Amino acid sequence: MRKLIVLALVGLAAQLVDGALGMAYGVTSSSLLLVAGLAPASASASVHLAELGTTLASGAAHWRFGNVDWRVVRRIALPGGIGAFAGATFLSSISTEAAAPWMAGILLALGVYLLIRFTRPLAQRRTRRPLGSRFLAPLGLAAGFVDATGGGGWGPVATPSLLVSGRMEPRKVIGSVDTSEFVVAGAASVGFLIGLGSEGFVLPTVAALLVGGLIAAPLAAWLVRIVPAQLLGAAVGGLIVLTNSRTIMRAVDAPSALRPAVYLAIVAAWAAAIYLAVRVLRRTRATTPAAAASAEERVPVLDAA
Repeated sequence: MRKLIVLALVGLAAQLVDGALGMAYGVTSSSLLLVAGLAPASASASVHLAELGTTLASGAAHWRFGNVDWRVVRRIALPGGIGAFAGATFLSSISTEAAAPWMAGILLALGVYLLIRFTRPLAQRRTRRPLGSRFLAPLGLAAGFVDATGGGGWGPVATPSLLVSGRMEPRKVIGSVDTSEFVVAGAASVGFLIGLGSEGFVLPTVAALLVGGLIAAPLAAWLVRIVPAQLLGAAVGGLIVLTNSRTIMRAVDAPSALRPAVYLAIVAAWAAAIYLAVRVLRRTRATTPAAAASAEERVPVLDAA
């Protein structure tokens, strides 16, 4: 019972992060499940089965608030499902010993990406030209494969790529990515079912993650208003790097004397990333009111003309 409560809290925390950032549910929950001792394939399978419920609830909410571009969903979801099925089949076919460092390496890379991503402001470009299949199909295929083999990665790969393109509103990027993730989670679950059988899914873990995620879904809207995404992203990135570096050092049999130094370096980099994120956040908040005030000052002049 105590373990199930902990797993429910993991699902709750992961959904809070995902609701605030539009990414990192799978990355966060898979990292913590690996630390808890689950086999990589079982961890990814359980997370994706739980995501069938959380992504359905999230997609319905985004659809209700008009945050979904169905044209983008249609063009990215199917390739994402194909990539996720292939990734699940690949992860199911390799041994636990080989899969652990592979999965931890992907998660660590995504954690480093989050650290870098949220210590810098995202460049905003705007164009009315819609996104085509030549961009969305390869993006969905790659993001789906990474998502299944790493236990997460659909949001961290797809969401920033769509944001940087500058062709969609941020709210529609997050809504479309979250909605299409239902197809990705379903395809990955089918792949794991074929590769591992029903015993590959740890159903108590799935249930606990799902309960925690469903509880957190309405709280995420409150969290995003209280905790800035810039700060939360840097904090989560450091946690993911720290937890998965432990798995990698065990896999390569790093000397015991070296491990404290590595952990210390990671914590120092984590603290530096949070500091930089706070600086970027303050700079953004300082310049935004100034720009708004400048615009207001120009309005009367235009009206007078």
